[in-house]
Amino acid sequence: MHKRQFITALVAVGSAALASAFPVSSAIADALADITSSKTIRIAVPQDFPPFGSVGPDMKPRGYDIDVATLVAEKLGVKLSMVPVTSANRVAYLQTNKVDLVISSLGKNPERAAVIDFSIAYAPYFSGVFAPKDVAIATVADLSGKVVGVTRGSIEDLELSKLVPEGVTIKRYEDNNGNISAFLSGQVVAVVTGNVVAAAILDKNPPRKPELKFLIKDSPCYVGMNKNEPALMAKINEIIAEAKKSGALNAISEKWLHQPLDKNL
Repeated sequence: MHKRQFITALVAVGSAALASAFPVSSAIADALADITSSKTIRIAVPQDFPPFGSVGPDMKPRGYDIDVATLVAEKLGVKLSMVPVTSANRVAYLQTNKVDLVISSLGKNPERAAVIDFSIAYAPYFSGVFAPKDVAIATVADLSGKVVGVTRGSIEDLELSKLVPEGVTIKRYEDNNGNISAFLSGQVVAVVTGNVVAAAILDKNPPRKPELKFLIKDSPCYVGMNKNEPALMAKINEIIAEAKKSGALNAISEKWLHQPLDKNL
């Protein structure tokens, strides 16, 4: 065999081997088809972030995200396999195929959007000004002349400092517990905190109940999934949209956050 013929034959054999090892049809992933075929969906959920996800007295997972994960599995008609994750490893679990979805109070930012895709929003996550029902506060201007509590160095502290008008007394506390205690004892008229913290206060059914007066910063939660999964994306968005329309998501919000679901979510 001439040298040129030998090289041509070698290239042909190599190409055939590559085609066999990496067939074109398998290059396009379809997570929804895999989930349907396996009849199981693996969803990353929080385990230490109430009220979105924690372990209850019966040692079973409970919370907003647990209920949403259960809803998704039911609508897909598959078995739910919940995988406990932390804030640090939830995206990595998705990228390394340990889970099919992340439903773990996941916010959207440019860094995450570069490596994973997001559904439409399914849960409110925000910082706001909270005060008892009988306290008339509707805008930041209404804080003038009032004493407001906030956790020192928190995102709420930073945002509040940008917004407050003159005449507002801000009392900064070293942690959320100090901030909550000041509100419950009446040391401050209003408290600036996250909706999760406000929900935790309401869980204790205190005499002074925090009611949302207005938002400081909005950062809703989304379902995370791997990129380039159009079928799965469309299905998850359909499930979330239907749950909003039917009131199922509002019931979950009332149950865990003690607030109706924002119509603009």
